[in-house]
Amino acid sequence: MARKRELAAIRAAKARKKRRRKKRLRAVILFLETIILIMLMGTAYIMAKYDKFQRVEIDDVKVNEGIKLEGYTTIALFGGDSREGQLEEGTHADTIIVVAIDNESKEIRMASIYRDTLLRQMNDTYRKANNAYFVGGPEEAINMLNKNLDLDIEDYATVDFKAMSDVVDLMGGIEVTVTDAEAEMMNKYIGETAKAAHKKANELEGAGTYTLDGPQAVTYSRLRKLEGGDYKRTERQREVIQKLFDKITTTDLSTINEIIDTVFPQVSTSFSLKKIIALASALMDYSLGESTGFPFEKTDGIKYPKAGDVVVAQGLAENVKELHEFLYPHKVTEEVSDTVQMISDEIAYETGVVRPAELDAQTEGESDEEGSDGTESSDGEEDDGTESSEYDEDYDRPYADTADAEFMEE
Repeated sequence: MARKRELAAIRAAKARKKRRRKKRLRAVILFLETIILIMLMGTAYIMAKYDKFQRVEIDDVKVNEGIKLEGYTTIALFGGDSREGQLEEGTHADTIIVVAIDNESKEIRMASIYRDTLLRQMNDTYRKANNAYFVGGPEEAINMLNKNLDLDIEDYATVDFKAMSDVVDLMGGIEVTVTDAEAEMMNKYIGETAKAAHKKANELEGAGTYTLDGPQAVTYSRLRKLEGGDYKRTERQREVIQKLFDKITTTDLSTINEIIDTVFPQVSTSFSLKKIIALASALMDYSLGESTGFPFEKTDGIKYPKAGDVVVAQGLAENVKELHEFLYPHKVTEEVSDTVQMISDEIAYETGVVRPAELDAQTEGESDEEGSDGTESSDGEEDDGTESSEYDEDYDRPYADTADAEFMEE
């Protein structure tokens, strides 16, 4: 009798275990089904929003011989100055940023290409970097970057500055500390920026820490003729991007949805739906790392025919090698391509700007901390900001068009 009770207890225990296993299995299956459903909903959501983009096909991307940056995705970001939402050719790209994404760690690094940098463009001419977008749209701008910098960019995104203003406002503003000089210059141009964005202009009271609204943030990022000139301007732009990135990764879904509905129609891009889904699926894994300006060693205020005052790299080839070391820290940096070396030699010959011997005398692999923010002066010493470069405008007025001769290149 006792044996029967023991066997019955064993069978009951086995039955309970089996039920628990089934319950756990059902829970696992339910969890997986939920994850799959969320992924499908996310994909469907992205598909529903994709048509809001200004989609542009890039048909003829050119890459220099032997260039294949495995393990990284490199993208071009452009900030256009159109006032009518025109984001293709005929628009100056006042902001040019190369973005490198480490496909494994998801770290993002950015390098601003100074808009007045002398680079080789279509028909083998030399012009300012931002001229490529104006004459040939995003395709020519991508090819200009690939050719001069040994990159393998295939895709881009372009926004005008109204879009940036809208994002800042939808995110509740960004906190920035400004100097007296910056506040004074911002107040000078805030009305113009706000009018173009169809928003109210709010002036600053002076130096201090503010939560900048959209027009204020745009104006701040476009100031030029202050200490540091164009170099400091690109630093401000990267600061604004960093602060927006920090906020958007912690914002709620309803705000993200509003940003998408408001801003996507103001974005021109070559990204396919498949690529956007792949990028969006890892959104929460991305981290924004270091940023810098290019070229690292440079001479400004050089007059060049049909280009006006330009920024000239002191040895384009050497600067390109430094750029790769910065953007792709886990990749062994090789020598530049024959194409970049040829362009480097031609620029030196045409402008007379050569690389100072003391730069090449530095110990190989030595960290160049002073030049990492793009403010190093032409003699290789750290720029204390007391002299700004010889630029035409105090401020990059947004939404310029070809009729605004005052704002055009020389």
